[in-house]
Amino acid sequence: MMQRKSKQSLMPIIFALIFLMGLAIGYALNNRNGASGFFSKDKSSSLQEISNLIKSKYVDDIGIDSINEYAANEMLSHLDPHSIYIPPTEVSRVNNEMEGHFTGIGILYDNIDDTLNILRLIKNGPAEKGGILVGDKLLKANDSINLIGKKTTDISLKKNMRGEEGSILKLNILREGVEKKIELKRASIPIPSIDAAYTIDSKTGYIKINKFAERTYEEFMQSLEGLQKQKIENLILDLRGNGGGFMHAATAIADEFLDGDKLIVYTQGNKSERNEFRCKKEGLFEKGKLIVLIDETSASASEVLAGALQDWDRATIVGRRSFGKGLVQQQFNLSDGGALRLTVARYYTPLGRNIQKPYNQGKKKYQQELEERYHTGGIVSGDSAQPKGPSFKTPKGHIVYGGGGITPDYFVAFDTNMVHSILGKLYAKDVLEKFTYKYFLANKKNATQYKNASDIAKNFALNDEDWKSLQSLAAKDSIDVSNLSLEAKAEITQTIKSIFAKLFMSDAAYYEVNNATDDVIMKALELIK
Repeated sequence: MMQRKSKQSLMPIIFALIFLMGLAIGYALNNRNGASGFFSKDKSSSLQEISNLIKSKYVDDIGIDSINEYAANEMLSHLDPHSIYIPPTEVSRVNNEMEGHFTGIGILYDNIDDTLNILRLIKNGPAEKGGILVGDKLLKANDSINLIGKKTTDISLKKNMRGEEGSILKLNILREGVEKKIELKRASIPIPSIDAAYTIDSKTGYIKINKFAERTYEEFMQSLEGLQKQKIENLILDLRGNGGGFMHAATAIADEFLDGDKLIVYTQGNKSERNEFRCKKEGLFEKGKLIVLIDETSASASEVLAGALQDWDRATIVGRRSFGKGLVQQQFNLSDGGALRLTVARYYTPLGRNIQKPYNQGKKKYQQELEERYHTGGIVSGDSAQPKGPSFKTPKGHIVYGGGGITPDYFVAFDTNMVHSILGKLYAKDVLEKFTYKYFLANKKNATQYKNASDIAKNFALNDEDWKSLQSLAAKDSIDVSNLSLEAKAEITQTIKSIFAKLFMSDAAYYEVNNATDDVIMKALELIK
């Protein structure tokens, strides 16, 4: 007990010393790739000396790596909200996610009744090829690692499921009451950037991009070319929920919509000169109506793309004001195996709009800004959604705004029923996901009647027994769904229908079914006509 107290009482002093010394340390960052490391190798910095003294002289055992991590985070907390230190143990995972792949077996699972259930299989992944089926339950990994119980965390699961490419993973699974053993070889699994690409009507295509990774542009071109073969004249590009990623993917996609050598975006910082990104080639969809959907979680590269298309009057922006992340990060490798993702410049739209929202009131206030938008009406009222920044005029005379985020041309309010109603409670407790999964398993043979997503959208329905099952499941989480209005029942049925389409078919089927009643999609289609 005394040992723990002595550590805790000394920590603030150590952090203060490290931070003060850290303000004066000299470090060399390689502007290209940071390969030389964060600290100079020729002479120890004060930070290194303090760390070494703690390691060699301090009375109690303490992890020096954690000291360095805390020191780095303390220094960065006084900068902007997006400059971060990535520990050595996290670098590989973070890089893989940015690049759009991971090494594993290709399954999506959820803990249902304290048992891991396989919800989805990634196409052509090791699990699908090795005979794993949706509905299988995971019992053990490598004959000794128990995968059953509430104590099984997502972090420990990923650690057991993932590993070196080509390595073997042995699984014990339960299928229809029979235990089976399956041996799989781990492989590199691509994480798709495109959730859906389909025709909403005979002339209108829809593409949903969830992030901007290394292969996003390639995936986008395949999707757009496929839609053009179906003779589309209009396109809805959905960037809602897209938190960004690699800017080069966003600018390459912008080039497909803009003609000539138009400016797409430029970056500039106190220590970096203006760097412009312009169109380089003839685009695949330079004509035809284009609607871009954004919301409060569309950020960074999404805002670069939406901002460029809005500034040049190329697209109509529909939805709600975007997040407001307009800071450029560059990643530098550190000598300890970690990385520093440091903000080096700002993004500006072609008209010179600053995308970044203010962060001068501290990181905590910055992180709470989205929540404040909800409480102050920013996502439920178009008037409240207007930013306070400067106005700019597009070539066609439309007024657009800077000072943080991209303000849509047409505002569509957030459905507050999602938060306040029974539906919100069902979402929060994951009841609808669990119910739909159980429904799917019980009706898997009958599901073959549905030929496509459109068929599910038109014909899927719940009977009285299904509603009783949902009522019973919801009651376990103290949610009463016994006296729902017809409107609430319709909303819940639509959600279950969309999840069912995902389980039975694909992510694309989910969006095709869900979009049929989506208010933002309805507004986009109204503007196209």
